[in-house]
Amino acid sequence: MSTRYYLLLLLLLAACTPARDPAAAPSPEAAPMPADSLEAVSLLGTPLRIPARSPTQQAALEADLAAARARYEADPDDVDNVIWLGRRTAYLWRYRDAVAIYTEGLKKHPDEPRLYRHRGHRYISLRDFARAVADLERAAGLIAGTEDVVEPDGQPNAAGIPTSTLHTNIYYHLGLVYYLRGDFARARDAFRKCLVASNNNDMTVAATDWLYMALRRLGREAEAAAVLEPITAGMALLENHAYHRRLLMYKGEIPPDSLLYVEDGAAADLTFATQGYGVGNWYLYHGQVDRARAIFERVVASAYWPAFGYIAAEADLKRMAGGGS
Repeated sequence: MSTRYYLLLLLLLAACTPARDPAAAPSPEAAPMPADSLEAVSLLGTPLRIPARSPTQQAALEADLAAARARYEADPDDVDNVIWLGRRTAYLWRYRDAVAIYTEGLKKHPDEPRLYRHRGHRYISLRDFARAVADLERAAGLIAGTEDVVEPDGQPNAAGIPTSTLHTNIYYHLGLVYYLRGDFARARDAFRKCLVASNNNDMTVAATDWLYMALRRLGREAEAAAVLEPITAGMALLENHAYHRRLLMYKGEIPPDSLLYVEDGAAADLTFATQGYGVGNWYLYHGQVDRARAIFERVVASAYWPAFGYIAAEADLKRMAGGGS
């Protein structure tokens, strides 16, 4: 590690952690950080650790980060280098470090929507919803009237084809954080914008899935049923298979409990959190609150705590316990 980078990293971590972000006041929704090396705290007060990985996977992620760091050191003023340093850091579940990197980047590029979009995403990972809303609303304002662009994937699907864009990612994550806070009307509006901006089946499925759930929470059952109509079992997808299965379950084409059985593999924990949250929702929609709670508890007992289904299960369990959003 070069002396220049080491000094820069110390400055970033000392000055730009979420708790001292100059762009936002401290959030009452963000749980206090523990004194040890844990990365975050769940909405239920559970410490969240960075998981151990296989040596091969860890080495690959560290190599990607080292390459991004080298590009950043060569040209720290290039906004793409800032973004990729933050993204590669976040893929190691070092979300506080990623937030610090984006925050430093925003000092040089204060009107860059991509930095707000990525920092907002990682504030969601850290359960700091107030700051996430502020960043993602800012990003949405900055892209108003602009042409959409494809966002490259840091962790590509098997086809190597990116499926999301800057606009869809901003509206998707904004809708998500509204949903997590229990602001379902704003979530509905954001996911509708995401759906309009979607230009492939993968993003259509993702936006429709969360739009459906927001509408059901608003008691708009007829509108929710209508958004399911274009969803079919034969849709060609590259990556959002878990969302697709949730939608088919909501349509009555897949038994709910079948989504709780997930094959082992690299994505098994993420798939279980995603599909399991949908199953809990299905029981909640059908008035089986105790069954829903049990499913949500299974989701938050699983391993993939950055998953949006995992965070949503936390939020629902907190509401069920009378703790608000």
